[in-house]
Amino acid sequence: MKSSRKVLALLLALMMVLAFAACGPQKDPTPTPDPDASGGSDKTVTPDEISDVMDSADGRYEIAMVTDLAQLKDKAFNQGTWEGVKTYAYEHGKSYKYYQPANGSEATDSDRYDAFIAAINNGAKIIVVPGYGQYNALYQAATEHPEVSFVFIDGWDVGLDNVAGIFYHEEQSGFMAGYACVKDGMTKLGYSGGGGGSNPAISRSCYGFVQGANAAAAEMGVQVEMKISYLYGDSYSASDALQTQINGWYASGTEVVMSYGGKMCDSVFAAAAANNAYSIAGDVDQSGDSKTVITSALKGLGASVKLALSSYYDGNWDSIKGGTQLGIKEGAAGLPMATSRFETFSEADYEALVDAMISGELVVSADFEKFMAGEETFSNVTVNFIK
Repeated sequence: MKSSRKVLALLLALMMVLAFAACGPQKDPTPTPDPDASGGSDKTVTPDEISDVMDSADGRYEIAMVTDLAQLKDKAFNQGTWEGVKTYAYEHGKSYKYYQPANGSEATDSDRYDAFIAAINNGAKIIVVPGYGQYNALYQAATEHPEVSFVFIDGWDVGLDNVAGIFYHEEQSGFMAGYACVKDGMTKLGYSGGGGGSNPAISRSCYGFVQGANAAAAEMGVQVEMKISYLYGDSYSASDALQTQINGWYASGTEVVMSYGGKMCDSVFAAAAANNAYSIAGDVDQSGDSKTVITSALKGLGASVKLALSSYYDGNWDSIKGGTQLGIKEGAAGLPMATSRFETFSEADYEALVDAMISGELVVSADFEKFMAGEETFSNVTVNFIK
């Protein structure tokens, strides 16, 4: 494996690593928060030190999260969001509880709705909802219960005053990942996405990944080959079929594959390990889950959840209700340089990208429709959509 030569991470990367990374076993039981307390615990803890399950003194839980299709500990979207929820609740003395819709990956809108109603009946004042696929159930529950506020993570403005849609500039993190890999000497890349190609967030990520690879390749005067597939990502789950596909990619010369879609990453990690190759994770820092992970294209899930909850409890709900898009400027995009395993892509290279994006000198396009239709060409990247 390539060894990391990083000795100092950007403030952004450190904040995101602290928000998302698994930092050790649970040391102390989570105390029962007092919902009436003006503040929370003064002890600094990591998300893994906070119990996923707590006992509320009155049997009611005012902050709730309803999981998306995957399980709570999906090493991706649900987990990153939940870590933000329970960390905020712990720090501010609030009761919290998560709800998983019935039928797991086969959950229907009715199953999701039932989970929302269960949360409301158990005292939820605000419900955090990760995943755009929860829209129908969320909209019904939010319409029927205007007294409850909803944070729609990876969502949009649904036109209700009690819903805040939070979405991201995934194209920015995707760009950085593609750029860094090519700068590190890789010219045969792959991307395996979830949602069957219909998930806007994953489409933005993929489009950014290609743009970043193309920009680096143009600077270096090299040509890059890119395989892209959404074939086995409908359920955002690991599968033998997906692992077989990615194994074939590596066997034919692909050096690194970025996976974006929940537990799909497990299939990519396994294929990469079998071929002594590399992988890129999405949403949260997964460097500790596989030695093949060279970097992760981050979303500031925990940070944005904390922002939304703070706005609610500080009386600033109007500042986020509707739709809010977060990216590099808000610390909600980037790479975890402290745990990345690059050899030639340096801290200075990363800082230059961050500065250029924040200043507006570098603008990464999010208009992916033409690209996803296979109608866009690139100067230094040949894209092969595998359908």
